[in-house]
Amino acid sequence: MVASGGRSVLVTGATGGFGRVIVLRLAAAGWDVIAGARDGGKARALVAEAAGRGLALRTVHLDVACEDSCRQAVEECARMTAGGPWALVNNAGIPQAGPVADVDDVRARRLLEVNLLGPARLCRLVLPGMAAHGGGRIVNISSGLGRVPWPMGAWYSAGKHALSALTHCLRVEAAHLGVRVSLIEPGAFATPMLSRALTDLDTLNGGANPGYTATTRLFTAVDRRVPGPEPVARTVETCLTARRPRPRYVVGREARLLIPFHTVLPLAWTDRLKHTVTGLPRTPAPPPPPIGGQAAPVKETA
Repeated sequence: MVASGGRSVLVTGATGGFGRVIVLRLAAAGWDVIAGARDGGKARALVAEAAGRGLALRTVHLDVACEDSCRQAVEECARMTAGGPWALVNNAGIPQAGPVADVDDVRARRLLEVNLLGPARLCRLVLPGMAAHGGGRIVNISSGLGRVPWPMGAWYSAGKHALSALTHCLRVEAAHLGVRVSLIEPGAFATPMLSRALTDLDTLNGGANPGYTATTRLFTAVDRRVPGPEPVARTVETCLTARRPRPRYVVGREARLLIPFHTVLPLAWTDRLKHTVTGLPRTPAPPPPPIGGQAAPVKETA
C-alpha cells in the first residue's frame, strides 16, 4: 500500500452522495483533500461537518459542466498544492431518467457535460501537473449501468458507458507519465441519485409511454432498500493507496450480479427481462374495437 503522506486529492461533486463520504474518509486517512463543490453554502457546511469530526479539508468552487470553472479550479488547486493535485477523483454526476423518445437535446447535453465531458476535461487539465510530479492517480466513478444499459434510463447508461471507454483508453495513454487510472462501477447505493431520477420520471411523464409506472415503482423500491455508500469510498481509497490498483472495480451486490448476467446471456433473454421489469410491452397494442362492434363505414369520394 501507498501511504497518503499528506498527498493532495481533488474530489468532484464532494458535497453529497458518494462525494461527501469519500472526502470525509480520505481526510480521516491523512490526505490533503480538496473538495470540489458547485454550491458555496454546501461547501461551507461540508467544511463545518469535517471540523466537527476533527478533520481538515479545503474546498474549491467547481462546476464540472463549465469549462472556465474547471480551468480556474485546477489553477487554484495548483496554487494550493504547489503544482496541482497528486490525485483526481471524478465523482460528480447526475441522472437522467426517461425514455429516449422523451428526453430532449437540452437534457441530454446537460448529462453529457456533467457525466462525460466534465470528467474528460478535468483529466486533461490535471495530467500536466501529475507528469511534472512524476506520477499520480485518476479515479473515474462510472456505474454498473454503463455495462448494463437500462431502458427508461438510456442517457445515463450511455454517458457512463462512454466514461468507462474513455477511462480504459486514458489508462493506456497515461501510463508512461506514471499516472495510474482506475474505473469504479458501483451498483445501487443510498445517494440522492435515485430520488432525482424519480423526479425526472415525474417531470417527463406525459402518460403516453407505458414504462413510467413500473419504472417508478422499481426505483422507489430500490431506493428504500439500498445500502449506504461507504463501500464506494473504501474502494476509492484502495485505488489511491494500492501500489498496483486494478483497472476496474465493481462495487455492490447488484452490479456484481447484473454485469456478468448481462454479459453471458443472449440479448433476446436480457431484453425479455427488461420488458418484464420496466413494464414496457414487447408487441404493439391491439387496435381499438370498431365502433358499435362493426367496422366503421368507409366514406366514398368521387
